[in-house]
Amino acid sequence: MSNPSISKLAMIGFPQIKFSKIDFLVSLFLFLALSTLPVSAAEVTKEQVKGLDEQVQDIKKDVLELTSELSRLEEKLLFPSNTQVSLFVAVNGDKGFVLDSMQIKMDNKVVAQHLYTFKEVEALRAGGVQRIYTGNIKTGDHQLVASFIGRTKSGNEYQRSENFKVTKAVGPKFVEIQISGSSASDQTISFKDW
Repeated sequence: MSNPSISKLAMIGFPQIKFSKIDFLVSLFLFLALSTLPVSAAEVTKEQVKGLDEQVQDIKKDVLELTSELSRLEEKLLFPSNTQVSLFVAVNGDKGFVLDSMQIKMDNKVVAQHLYTFKEVEALRAGGVQRIYTGNIKTGDHQLVASFIGRTKSGNEYQRSENFKVTKAVGPKFVEIQISGSSASDQTISFKDW
């Protein structure tokens, strides 16, 4: 018996091949096995890549947490809370005086500089207090120089600088630098130690 579809293939130029049922089943099995192999390999590769990506993300997260924890430990070791000092600025007195800038030196080193905006000047006039510096210093006496530049209502520039001695004991230290005066041209700097 001749198979019509095979004879059509032979007419096109394909040789006529005879398969037994076992040959056909083995060929079919090999075809199916080989055709699914690249798909399985691709899926395994995608899963492996996905797994590696998740592991990398977990490692990054762990590294960030460790870095944060190390930073906190370093800060505690290098800058314990009992060596901290905070400096605040307050303005009292004549409402015609406008504070333009402030500079703070501690032990001949500039630790803070600030240029004031209109809103900040208004807040200070309304009784607000600005934290201008927070840092760490050793216990003992320290030289503090507070300087400001301001303007009177008429626009004249006014500058003032004062020296203070700050004594740091064990524990946090708070210092308020107060700019005050009865008129814009006689503004002075004083400091309050807490």
